[in-house]
Amino acid sequence: MDIAALITWVITALGGFYMLGTWLARGGAKAGNSRLPVPVIFGHFALAAIGLVVWIIYVITDKDALAWTAFGLLVPVALLGFAMLARWIPVYRARSAAGQQSEPAERYFPVPVVAGHGLFAVVTVVLALLTALGIGGS
Repeated sequence: MDIAALITWVITALGGFYMLGTWLARGGAKAGNSRLPVPVIFGHFALAAIGLVVWIIYVITDKDALAWTAFGLLVPVALLGFAMLARWIPVYRARSAAGQQSEPAERYFPVPVVAGHGLFAVVTVVLALLTALGIGGS
């Protein structure tokens, strides 16, 4: 189960990297061009990346404390992710106003990538929790 969590975590990260790259390429880090706060975006990214590194070390060493640490890092990652989703949905649904110079950067996130990222993230959280609890063997 720990390897399954690692695989879903990496897939989730790939979707996240794609969206982060899209967001940066569309000027999301510039003030006023996004409804997603820069600290939230980079906080989500940093905590998820640190958690992934901790999880990789856990898979190698099989130290239970590392599994719980990685899972603990996933909790704020998930909360920040839900906050960003709540802010992204109205942006995605909004139609571009005539003559509007620039749309928010997150408007360009493909729905399948957003949905896949969220789905794999939920699966990752569940697998990490089950692994930390010792359910399913690791």
